[in-house]
Amino acid sequence: MEIVNILNYLLTIIVIGISFVWLFLIKSMADTIRKTPYLDRFERTEHTTPKVSIILPARNEEKFIGRCLDSLVDQDYSNYEIIVIDDSSDDRTSQIISEYVKKNSKIVFVKAQKKPVGWMGKNWACMEGYKNATGELLLFTDADTRHSQTVVSLAVSHLLSLELDALSAIPKLLTMDFWTKITLPMISIFLHTRFSAIRVNDLSKKTAYFFGSFFIIKQKTYKAVGMHEGVKHEIIEDGALGKKVKELGFKMRIVRGDHLIEAVWARDKNTLWNALKRLMIPLYLQSKKIAIGSFFAILFLLFIPFLILAYSTLRLESTSFLILSIASLVASVMIYIGAILEVKKLLQLRLVYALFAPLGGLVVTLGFLSGLLQAKNSTVTWRGRSYSMKDHVQNSISV
Repeated sequence: MEIVNILNYLLTIIVIGISFVWLFLIKSMADTIRKTPYLDRFERTEHTTPKVSIILPARNEEKFIGRCLDSLVDQDYSNYEIIVIDDSSDDRTSQIISEYVKKNSKIVFVKAQKKPVGWMGKNWACMEGYKNATGELLLFTDADTRHSQTVVSLAVSHLLSLELDALSAIPKLLTMDFWTKITLPMISIFLHTRFSAIRVNDLSKKTAYFFGSFFIIKQKTYKAVGMHEGVKHEIIEDGALGKKVKELGFKMRIVRGDHLIEAVWARDKNTLWNALKRLMIPLYLQSKKIAIGSFFAILFLLFIPFLILAYSTLRLESTSFLILSIASLVASVMIYIGAILEVKKLLQLRLVYALFAPLGGLVVTLGFLSGLLQAKNSTVTWRGRSYSMKDHVQNSISV
């Protein structure tokens, strides 16, 4: 019994520590909600209307490409072109793009050449699109993204008024199925804390990335950081490109655009699972120790308190079990508070999905574990392609 009491007190110390971490995370989330700037809220100045090349890579996007193009051809900004790249699709994507080209002269259709060895697919498609771009500004977006009518005008005006070199907007992340709805809030907690826009916009912090669904960058800046060729090996290419922009001293900013832009985060449980693995694999390739440490941190922060709470109810008449029960209950409540903030204030989902926080945390943990196991084989599967990552150090995420 003495050993059990010692174990209980050790577990109590652990969950108290977890509670303090969650206090920090919740405060960071609240700061993100209050302090992150918005795409359409800035001090406007007089400026020119440079040509914008919208670069839109698409691979097997027959379900989404039409909706995306409808939103792009209807922009109120006059001086722009849309470079659509078919990245070796084997569905109706190419046919749909061809139909839009016939109806709108702003659309330039590019069929990507065969992907060279050593390139990730999307990175190559973006590079192929850039080769056909004629604009002073480049706006990269995804085929499953939908844009409001004013978003290009706002992005250009925001970029030029604040004399930025690059600007990225956080979209509203659309969730298509139950599993994504309960899992995304648990992942997004870390996006809005450790990787918050506030940290990206702070010149004293190293945190930097772009949202691949929407970022606009000056062509001269894009060339200076090596274009997508400079991040051709990167699994999370938007993160690596944004990191390069900040590291080289260019002025960048991330803003909220979730009331103006919508992007699909995961389309079903299979793409959700691959997305979770995709977050962990580059971290493992960068540093095995950091990746494994991050996995255990996620495990303890998102799931372990609920297990300890269940265990602590076995013998509440015992003092050590009672103390452990109270401590683990507090930690569990903190996780729920974080999930509620994400669901209601940031992701704009129904509150009921926050109730599944333990299950969502478990899915995230298992997805990350799967990513670690896959990374050990140095092979990554994404969008129907397999990539050998042997000897390719990833530089997209800094923890």
